[in-house]
Amino acid sequence: MEFKHYTVMKNEAVDALKCKNGLIYVDCTLGGGGHSELILQRISPDGRLIAFDVDDDAIDAASERLKDYNNLTIIKDSYTNIKKVLHSLGIEKITGGVLFDLGASYHQFNKAERGFSFSKEAPLDMRFNQDAEFSAYDVVNGYSAEDLVRIFSEYGEERFSKRIAKAIVEQRRVKKLETTTELANLIVSATPHIKSSIHPATRVFQAIRIEVNHELQNVKNTLNDVLDLLDVGAIISVISFHSLEDRIVKNLFKYHSQRCHCEKNQMICTCPPPKLELVNKKPIMASEKEISENPPSRSAKLRIARCIN
Repeated sequence: MEFKHYTVMKNEAVDALKCKNGLIYVDCTLGGGGHSELILQRISPDGRLIAFDVDDDAIDAASERLKDYNNLTIIKDSYTNIKKVLHSLGIEKITGGVLFDLGASYHQFNKAERGFSFSKEAPLDMRFNQDAEFSAYDVVNGYSAEDLVRIFSEYGEERFSKRIAKAIVEQRRVKKLETTTELANLIVSATPHIKSSIHPATRVFQAIRIEVNHELQNVKNTLNDVLDLLDVGAIISVISFHSLEDRIVKNLFKYHSQRCHCEKNQMICTCPPPKLELVNKKPIMASEKEISENPPSRSAKLRIARCIN
């Protein structure tokens, strides 16, 4: 299958980085290489870009696309290891900026055998990293009813979590669930038929994908790591696609841009200076033109902050 990837808010996200020749930049989510290519165009010849991804399909496609750039280093590793990787490369500080484009890619959703889509028959997989052992199959067939309810509620905000979890547990006593369509059909039969533009399996599949790839915890941990790596003046630019991710980014940016976190009854402030300055208080959304070309971009939110300490 040809690698297809739509780069969401390409110009807005890269414009935010204020790219300059000679500085070091990091693309934590290489994907199809769209953001990376634009960054490289703007920082060449003396700037340097480090790009992370765990998906072999993405790395192969982006490597071919960006083969003429000598100032690019592609790392097959999770961005959660950014501190260790940059240290191994002799990089102490990100002097220019860092970009995150979170969530699954167009290619992952549309390559049937990856198991991300409930509309395509495939094994229950959903791994970003195909070398990982833990998959959606393990969640669906191994988690207790209580744990299924927890992830469906927390990560999918699914109001019929208990019904769906009960149906899964009852079904796997007879036969384990193995495919995306088996799971999707079970979800449809376990939930009331209500008029909605969203397929009944959407939230559950999102929740399982987040659990399999530890997405929310990875984002939270890595953003904190990145704050330690940013040089003064460097920019952090984050695109998120659902409210759970966006809330993490929003709250972390807000916390580190505030001057004081003391209790109200504390007489003298002992807080360290803020690390960040918010570039945009409200998230930037995709343009109407982009949404018409790529409807999933309607849910994208871009938040930007600058390191000031």
